[in-house]
Amino acid sequence: METMTSISNAQIKLIKSLSSKKFRDQYGLFTVEGEKLVSEAERSGFEVVERYRREEIGEQTMARISALSSPSPALAVVRKPSAPPFPGIPGRGLFLALDSVRDPGNLGTILRIADWFGIDGVFASPDTVDPYNPKVVQASMGAIFRVKFQYIDLLSFAHDVLQQNGKLYGTFLNGTNLYETALDTGHEKPSVIVMGNESEGISSALASCIDRRLYIPPYPPDDPGSESLNVAIATAVTVAEFRRRG
Repeated sequence: METMTSISNAQIKLIKSLSSKKFRDQYGLFTVEGEKLVSEAERSGFEVVERYRREEIGEQTMARISALSSPSPALAVVRKPSAPPFPGIPGRGLFLALDSVRDPGNLGTILRIADWFGIDGVFASPDTVDPYNPKVVQASMGAIFRVKFQYIDLLSFAHDVLQQNGKLYGTFLNGTNLYETALDTGHEKPSVIVMGNESEGISSALASCIDRRLYIPPYPPDDPGSESLNVAIATAVTVAEFRRRG
């Protein structure tokens, strides 16, 4: 008969509390679930504080600490990074700036897109959803451990980028065709692609700083079937075109 590893009620309470941003911030911890994500955490530079396996703690206990509807075979408690990845505005590179992206699935997918296309960092307004939200972590498929993410005052950030002669791009319905516009991929100066809120788009204050407005054309051009694209899909289309240019 298998010997089960016991977890105290205090440990269970702590792990369950990490589904809330308040307690993730208070303890500086977050959880990851699934064999793949736990392995990703162990291979990353993040500190894995505790690891739990279903066969060691039992099905019922795993169900109590899991944030998923179907508890996975493995869960780890991981420490959040203590310092932001960027001490200042980077001198060059291709970056994303997220203006009030609220949906966890969208942020997780955007992090995965940033990882796939080698984006040099993701900056976000303070009201963007927490990257350590369990739903963001799951949707990122491990990208959370590889993509540099930092909250920042986007308006000040935009002004600093422009002062460095960097480029600010944003997607708008009244922009110029993405595929017919010259794009700077950040080899010499910072180049930033701003993506807006799911329903409101880019805020008016931030939009006033963007002088390179892009439009993703539908097909056929004169008969769009939908009003707009989901922000994560729009991010993928835009970033792919930037990377296609080199």
